[in-house]
Amino acid sequence: MKVIYNNGSVGEVQDAGEELHILRHTAAHIMAQAVKRLYPEADFAYGPANEKGFYYDIDFGDTKISDEDLPKIEDEMRRIIKENLPVKPFVLPREEAIELMQSRGEKYKVEHIGDLPEDAVISFYQQGEYVDMCVGPHLTYTKGLKAFKLLGLSGAYWKNDSSNKMLTRIKGTAFKTQPELDEYMKELKEAELRDHRRIGREMSLFMSDDLVGKGLPMFLPKGYTVWQELENYIKEKERALGYEHVMTPCVGTVALYRTSGHWDHYKANMFPPMEVEGESFVLRPMNCPHHMMIYAHKAHSYRDLPIRIGEIAHDFRFESSGTLKGIERGRHFCQNDAHLFVTPDQIKDEVGKVVDLIFDVYRDFGITNYRCVLSLRDPEDKVKYHQDDEMWDKAESALREVLVSLGIEFTEEIGEAAFYGPKLDVNVKPAVGAEITLSTCQLDFCLPAKFDLKYTDRDGEKKTPVVLHRAILGSLDRFMAYIIEETKGKFPVWLAPTQVKVLRVSERFADYSEKVCTALRDAGIRAELDDRNEKIGYMIREAQVVDRVPYMIIIGQKEVDEEIISVRARDNTETFTATVGEFIGKVLGEIRSRT
Repeated sequence: MKVIYNNGSVGEVQDAGEELHILRHTAAHIMAQAVKRLYPEADFAYGPANEKGFYYDIDFGDTKISDEDLPKIEDEMRRIIKENLPVKPFVLPREEAIELMQSRGEKYKVEHIGDLPEDAVISFYQQGEYVDMCVGPHLTYTKGLKAFKLLGLSGAYWKNDSSNKMLTRIKGTAFKTQPELDEYMKELKEAELRDHRRIGREMSLFMSDDLVGKGLPMFLPKGYTVWQELENYIKEKERALGYEHVMTPCVGTVALYRTSGHWDHYKANMFPPMEVEGESFVLRPMNCPHHMMIYAHKAHSYRDLPIRIGEIAHDFRFESSGTLKGIERGRHFCQNDAHLFVTPDQIKDEVGKVVDLIFDVYRDFGITNYRCVLSLRDPEDKVKYHQDDEMWDKAESALREVLVSLGIEFTEEIGEAAFYGPKLDVNVKPAVGAEITLSTCQLDFCLPAKFDLKYTDRDGEKKTPVVLHRAILGSLDRFMAYIIEETKGKFPVWLAPTQVKVLRVSERFADYSEKVCTALRDAGIRAELDDRNEKIGYMIREAQVVDRVPYMIIIGQKEVDEEIISVRARDNTETFTATVGEFIGKVLGEIRSRT
């Protein structure tokens, strides 16, 4: 691929990733030129390429645009491509660059120039009548863009600062060939079909309302049933391994978070303080300070350790509105959190047990596509991380040695540690989209020292315990979103909010239908009776496609006469007959085995 650099030189790019980035960056400029032709008053902010495509943040003034306007912008882009305009770079001194942008009414570009270092090279690219400030490189001609698609609109604050004006972000993507673009659009369609927000609405699992607050989802009865099943599942696993569960408040004093260090390192992600009777309180973003205080409330001997404290804890983080996504990422969520207080000699065994629990859970849910990452600090980052080189060297070496001794394959990533210590992250690749971190195990020498935690060792001396922070399901909310998208809402029987739906062919079979439904409920099966006067085909489709119920029981004359039931499985068009007792045994077996 031929490209032109901001110094005017032309070169060949061979790297596929770099090619794609340059292609998409040029697409952003072509889109901006098309927008300027259609909306002459448009004022442009940033327009970069990214891993998914490209976007441009634009101030349209008083003009309102919507997704319906995107096809005409695409048409104009095609005209620009057909014109095959040469892309020409040039460089200007700072004052001339400002003068050029002012003359073109580009106030955001003028402000951007003001933010650049004094010695910055200020370069521009021109295609036809359109000029954009950019470092490049770009394609040499507009005709080099072969396959593109505009994907939608969203809001974006100028400089990502909520105190600035909200701009319109037009998002798009581009590929070298049309088949590549077609494949990507197919993946996007699949992602849309799996989107937990859409499925959650269809199945009445959860809802949100801006009057309650952005990023504060509310679980409806069926969704809360799934949530409770996940809670019961993981607590059962943890209890079998010696965990003790606690409940701690959703708020804490600012002093608590100053002690832990979160106030210095995490304040930007916390809700602002509340002043009450001379004290400052915050909604907690994490639970470790509370659990440190639980450990500290009484004296401990080495014989007590390890102590494993678990909690399904409500946490609150102030995520920017643009990052919120249903129950996958909200401002309120519930962590499957635990803190293990151990002696140095117990680190290896306890990390091993945490890893075993993670993989045990993954087997239960059929999760096979994952990778383990040792997340380390960036020693150059003096703001994000607790400053203690000796502690970091000790913690990182200890966790690395444990993972190696356990035979766990892992990669290392700099800059992904918690502020107080390194961690093992287990990143899962979902059916669509980028990988996500579900499980984590963090090694912490820092917080126990900050809270002056102690235990009496066998030699009678006071020692500081080591803490393992671990989350297996991560947050129940995100894990539930993951399961919804993996299964397209077709939960396994044990997790399904409605496990069986009883459908009667007509009102004449009401008594027997109610008797069957009662028997199922008495056996502990989540059963519903659909007693509407609708056609049986309609009720089957609704139960199967919308509610995604694992089993439907159809009651007609034959079933009443023979005192049997006809059963139809969710993914099967055939029915089978059984007695109520036989069917109850089958369903309970599936629930117990969590198949």
